[in-house]
Amino acid sequence: MHKDSPGISINEDWDHLGMRATCSHEVLFDNVLVPLDHAVSVSPWSAPQPELDGDGFLWMAVLLSAVYDGIAQAARDWLVGWLETRKPSNLGAALATLPRFQETLGHIDTLLFTNRSLLDSAAEGCTPASNAAQLKYLVTGNAIRAVELAIEASGNPGLSRHSPLQRHYRDVLCGRVHTPQNDAVLQGVGKAVFAQRQNKDTP
Repeated sequence: MHKDSPGISINEDWDHLGMRATCSHEVLFDNVLVPLDHAVSVSPWSAPQPELDGDGFLWMAVLLSAVYDGIAQAARDWLVGWLETRKPSNLGAALATLPRFQETLGHIDTLLFTNRSLLDSAAEGCTPASNAAQLKYLVTGNAIRAVELAIEASGNPGLSRHSPLQRHYRDVLCGRVHTPQNDAVLQGVGKAVFAQRQNKDTP
């Protein structure tokens, strides 16, 4: 539906700590007429069907996780540029020359390499749909840790309101509250393990 259709209004109530640019305001529909050719995924009222099957959940996990991986990639790129240009007077060289920061960047890149491998595998159809929630858990967790490492390495400059890194940090933390949340993912995986064992033991 076009946002200017009669009966549609937007309540601009999105005032979030992170992901502010999404403008995820509340959309109100008051007796809005939907043309038949605009309707999608319509099921008979007497036979409701799930909107997403296993493959759908997997793709949702890939797309959602890729958002947070992209945030971490942006944080990593900012850190690289900052380390290359930051030259403390008592050092006489860029911070990028110090082993401590090289190790931190190596840690970040390894986390992001893991994410790329997981996302590419799923996009190529090599990941079972049953692992969709675990994919989201791992990728978002790695993304959050990568941005945390960038914050730890940059210190106060990274937390300045003028730095994009503080925005990346606020944004990436939203991955923890995006469904499915970590506790539900891990509980589901654990229950599946016991269910599989019970099925094997059943004659």
